[in-house]
Amino acid sequence: MSVPRVLNGRYEVGGLLGRGGMADVYQATDTLLGRIVAIKVLRGDVARDSQLQARFKREAQAVAGLNHPSIVAVYDTGEHSTGDPLQDGSTLPYIVMEYVRGKTLRDLVRANAISIDQAIDFTLGVLSALEYSHRSGIVHRDIKPANVMVTEDSDGHLGAVKVMDFGIARTISDSAATMTQTQTVMGTAQYLSPEQARGETVDARSDLYSAACLFYEMLAGRPPFTGESPVSVAYQHVREVPPAPSTFNPMISPALDSVLLRALQKTRQDRFQDAASFRRALRAARTGVTLAAPAVSLATDLLATVPAAAVSVAKVPVHELYDDGPSTRAMAKVLAGGALTTDHDGDLDPEVSKEPGLAVKRRRQAWITTLFIFLAIILAGGGIIAYNLVNAKPAPPIQHSIPSLAGLSQAAAVTKLEDLGLDPVLSTEFSNTVPSGNVIRTDPAALTLVNEHSAVAVVVSKGSSEVTIPADLPGRTESEVRSMLSALDLKFKPNLRVDDPQIQSGLVVTTDPPPGQSVAVGTEVTLKISTGQVPVPSLFDLTTDPSQVRQAVQDALKNASPFLQVVFVESVNSAVAPGMVTGQSEPAGTSVPQRTTITVTLAKAPEPPPPEPTPTPTPTSKAPSKSPAPKG
Repeated sequence: MSVPRVLNGRYEVGGLLGRGGMADVYQATDTLLGRIVAIKVLRGDVARDSQLQARFKREAQAVAGLNHPSIVAVYDTGEHSTGDPLQDGSTLPYIVMEYVRGKTLRDLVRANAISIDQAIDFTLGVLSALEYSHRSGIVHRDIKPANVMVTEDSDGHLGAVKVMDFGIARTISDSAATMTQTQTVMGTAQYLSPEQARGETVDARSDLYSAACLFYEMLAGRPPFTGESPVSVAYQHVREVPPAPSTFNPMISPALDSVLLRALQKTRQDRFQDAASFRRALRAARTGVTLAAPAVSLATDLLATVPAAAVSVAKVPVHELYDDGPSTRAMAKVLAGGALTTDHDGDLDPEVSKEPGLAVKRRRQAWITTLFIFLAIILAGGGIIAYNLVNAKPAPPIQHSIPSLAGLSQAAAVTKLEDLGLDPVLSTEFSNTVPSGNVIRTDPAALTLVNEHSAVAVVVSKGSSEVTIPADLPGRTESEVRSMLSALDLKFKPNLRVDDPQIQSGLVVTTDPPPGQSVAVGTEVTLKISTGQVPVPSLFDLTTDPSQVRQAVQDALKNASPFLQVVFVESVNSAVAPGMVTGQSEPAGTSVPQRTTITVTLAKAPEPPPPEPTPTPTPTSKAPSKSPAPKG
């Protein structure tokens, strides 16, 4: 199934931007709003798979409600009918998204083009997006460099990050949100959290682990774990401690090492518990503040001495973690130690391995006894810890008074709150009194006492609720005008096509309300687009002076449109005074293209009849009379 040139009668599909596992992404033009967009279209070879269609639609549903500057926006969704009833699944689902001009973090890492400061800034942006999506109940589940764009301006300067591809996102409340599909594990092994690699249910902290892997790679130039196969990488996520990133880049500070040590803990409870705390630690590390080493439980210390296979099996029964089918169970066996135990067996002393069966049995029994002793110690230690936790008096929460932020810039307000250990949550609204970009109010209000790490809503002004329609719209293209008015938060009614004497076809003649008028934000504006046609004026009886007729005709056509041309011809007409107009090639009132040539017929006096010839006198035959003789 091929992608049509126009989707939904609105989106003109252009060149291919990229190909993913199940969809292709095209650049396109939204002809209604006159803007460039990106359209993700489910590929024809997978469109017939109902599960993939459901996953594709889930991405649209997951992101459609997320409105955050660090998340690629979704504008529209739909399905295009292929018109082929002989094929199952004869529709192509698509998602219309924000078009981001820039590069992926994968491209930048490969080009070694990320400084330490940029890596921190990019990670802060990713964490801001995750904090917002997690508060909205969405876990991304596939954070990796290829799914993070960095905007780029026309001069090639890098800007902000945009998190994209929520294709396997799930709501936090979805108990089935696991990563046990073998192909999914294989595809993103370098950024899997340990719980994803084990097939356990994921939560927001799994995204934070993946974000830490991404940050690690930007700093060190390589991911925390590498291996010959995705399975070996996934195993390391479960069992191994990554080397400090400063091992590969000596410019990395101990403070940043400490942040990553915390963020890459195997147990979720030992990591940052939310994106906000990760961000605070990262900002502090930028100033040189080092985190204390994470506390390691007695159980973890003891289990670290037990062979890998024993640890994996002792923690969770394999059948409870992996029950998705043969291929997934095979993966589970590897991660639980089944297929990797041969490496441990190969390390045994050759002489020991050749002992008689009885000695081997005794050693096995001794090993089992040791394991039970370890487990008993673990249980005893856990009981003591649990008793202390239950009976300990909770420390009183640290509280802060919300400062007065009204009138401050957004950046200054955010800094003040974060310095107090509070989490700002930004929103915007219009204000006729507070300049754009400054704080209107907070919720809770200023001087309210709140616990540390509480969320504080910060409402920032978007400027006046009234805007002025620009005066320089006539003569611009429709897409230019729509872009200018959209930036003012104005809406659109259907276009009107109008004749105009000067504006070329397809350009904007005017708007309704007209240019220069002040209107409320959200007002619907009608664009009047030139047809390129001009009404023809009447060219008769423009003057009574025949000598002025030609000039009068030219002036009338010029007033109608400077592009109209005229040709004069003469025709004999005895009923009209010579030089007066007797006809025009295009009737008055009709519309013609602006550069039409009008033929005007002028009266011409008829030629005078030739003079009648003077008749020649006819000679007579009578003899001349004689004069009488004189009398004598």
